[in-house]
Amino acid sequence: MAIQKNFLFALAGLTLLTFSSAGLAEGASPATLKKGKALFTENCEVCHQADAIGQPGVAPSLTNPELLSTASDKFFAATIRDGREDTGMPPFAHLGRRGISAVVAYLRSHAVGPNRAVEIDAQPEAHGDPRLGKQWYANICSTCHGVAGDGYEAGGTGTAIGLPSFLNKVSDGFLRETIKKGRSNTRMLPFQGPTALADLSNQEIDDVIVYLRELAK
Repeated sequence: MAIQKNFLFALAGLTLLTFSSAGLAEGASPATLKKGKALFTENCEVCHQADAIGQPGVAPSLTNPELLSTASDKFFAATIRDGREDTGMPPFAHLGRRGISAVVAYLRSHAVGPNRAVEIDAQPEAHGDPRLGKQWYANICSTCHGVAGDGYEAGGTGTAIGLPSFLNKVSDGFLRETIKKGRSNTRMLPFQGPTALADLSNQEIDDVIVYLRELAK
């Protein structure tokens, strides 16, 4: 009887664990979202604004639908933890793993579509001519992101996309997707397609990515 009783307790525990895991897979708990929102308000809102909509020249939107569909949780968590060296984004490692995860969950709660980060990060690395990429960057990207890719620090309205603190955390697929499609409701316009600011080919976009990687070195 004792063995049977212990088995039933173990089975109940396994069942509870299974249901808990399924619940976590479906989304964060209300308590986690509440904690994430409170931490965001206390630590992030001063720059990124309410609901993380951002403000040009100060901090980017973190709830932009294209960003949320492109960036992984790892990207968000690492950025919050480490900050962005040589920018106005300080590290927030003091929030701890749970606090950072709660903030990421809060940001994710604004998503309106699926997260495609795994698919996007699996794209092949860019191969191209950095000399041609430099020309495209100078003519198109530098106006907002700065000649050296240091963004706001150079007085631009775009983020610092040429710094190691950013490029070390993103895949070439992430960069490729962002250049192609831009980010709605921000100053980052698409750069591929008939309605784009400039209809760059896939190769020209890869040339820009290769140049950015060189710039970061």
